[in-house]
Amino acid sequence: MSPAVVPPVGARIRQARLERGMSLRALAREIGVSASLVSQIETGKSQPSVSTLYAITTALSISVEALFDARDATPASPAVSSGDAAAPATVLHALAAFAADPGRRIGPLAGAGERETLELDSGVVWERLGRVPGTEVDFLLVTYRPGGSSSSSGGLMRHAGYEYGYLTSGELVLTLGFDEYTLRPGDAVSFESTTPHRYRNDGEEPAVGVWFVFSGT
Repeated sequence: MSPAVVPPVGARIRQARLERGMSLRALAREIGVSASLVSQIETGKSQPSVSTLYAITTALSISVEALFDARDATPASPAVSSGDAAAPATVLHALAAFAADPGRRIGPLAGAGERETLELDSGVVWERLGRVPGTEVDFLLVTYRPGGSSSSSGGLMRHAGYEYGYLTSGELVLTLGFDEYTLRPGDAVSFESTTPHRYRNDGEEPAVGVWFVFSGT
């Protein structure tokens, strides 16, 4: 199966912003970052952290899911397969079969080598495990590399919906409101995503887990 031709995340963000008639500076003010950073994200010169990505999608009233959708987008540089070690971190990987499916269904089986992958600048990698059309849920295999965090600035994030996570390997520290928890293999978490939170990996090995993030209310 051939790799898909899909735009980088920045192109999707810019498209959504223009569709809503929002200026670059207005979006920057809304999420509390500089216009220069938003510009760098949109042009692919910088990748957002998890917290910045959620802030952007919340401000634009779109789901993170929409950033994976390769349909009806202006083609960019060809993506490479997720198994290619030389793949640039700014590329959103997808298979042609996924992109060509008008229902954007992934599954019922998504093989280990057939996943759309999104790498964020804070040391976090999301692998999309599946999608059922019409739902507002991100079904993800999440990897926090050593030193990785959901926020490159160290701040807490919050967004609409709920999230459920199960850690399979490594250790992950969750800051949830005023509390802090250390997740170890076999531990699970669930909470309202409107509660300020942050994940970070203080260990020397990757922390890997399966996450369901519901963006609906």
